[in-house]
Amino acid sequence: MTGAESVLAIMWVGVTAYALFAGADFGAGFWDLLAGGTERGRVPRRLIEHSIGPVWEANHVWLIFVLVVLWTSFPPAFAAIASTLYIPLTLAALGMIARGAAFAFRHSVDQPALQQLFGASFAFSSVTTPFFLGTIAGAVASGRVPPGIAAGDVISSWLNPTSVLGGVIAVGACAFLAAVYLCADAQREGNRVLLGYFRTRAIATSVLVGVVALAGIAVLRIDAAALFDGLISRGLPLVLVSAAMGIGAIVLLVREQLGLARVAAALAVTAIIWGWAAAQYPYLLQPQLTIAAAAAPEATLRAMLISLVVGAALLVPSLVFLFALFQRTPAAPDDSVRH
Repeated sequence: MTGAESVLAIMWVGVTAYALFAGADFGAGFWDLLAGGTERGRVPRRLIEHSIGPVWEANHVWLIFVLVVLWTSFPPAFAAIASTLYIPLTLAALGMIARGAAFAFRHSVDQPALQQLFGASFAFSSVTTPFFLGTIAGAVASGRVPPGIAAGDVISSWLNPTSVLGGVIAVGACAFLAAVYLCADAQREGNRVLLGYFRTRAIATSVLVGVVALAGIAVLRIDAAALFDGLISRGLPLVLVSAAMGIGAIVLLVREQLGLARVAAALAVTAIIWGWAAAQYPYLLQPQLTIAAAAAPEATLRAMLISLVVGAALLVPSLVFLFALFQRTPAAPDDSVRH
């Protein structure tokens, strides 16, 4: 493996982490949107807020990490993506800002009208942001981002069948991850009603995403032939793993093995992300810009690798501790204490 491939593989780990952790946060906003009116949605929204409140800001570390590595280590690819896809990138960024601000502000206001406004903004931007990120992935995967500054069409590059498919699958995958994760959170809090509530939604979402993915095969065959060929050759084992893990997650949810269901759901999403990478290899921007051609000088890549190792040693333990801290089972009340 070359230095450029090593850096790219580490960056793809960051992409995967962002999809699994921030994706679940976006998906939680999706379920917040569909929870119903103020009274009807009060209980599921309380669990959603409790689950994502401590970690939603930390999850964006992965996005910053990916952008910095791409910009530093593969500047031609970064320039092409940023200049051609600036519209969906801007819309996704605005969605993240609106989502974060609304999530924070709706707890600091007392007026019901403002609470509803901020709640709606949080929920709506939680759906639109992964959609636009999915259209960006679809644009890159379908070969609509040629090398060069603004060399691709700024509209059709991300408004096309493959990009729309990518956006829909991104929203569905986020909703699926969130529902599975929230099942385990509900179980940990001992709430059987919420467990059934989110389990039903997790299973239904898994089936819907599977149907969309199967229908998307025809879309890719017509609209992104190179990606389709890669997925049925180099990427096929990972596509099959993704399908198997998705089915496995459903079985585990039915059997209430929720910890394993989380793992299976995460592996299903991880496999399809890496399947895309395998299908596109050795191109960073297919069908013209290879990984080697896009890579920065060797000295830059070497410095980047050293920085990544040092940064991982500092950051990863902190993130693991943060997630572990807020995934603990709540302590039972101490009956010996009297108020």
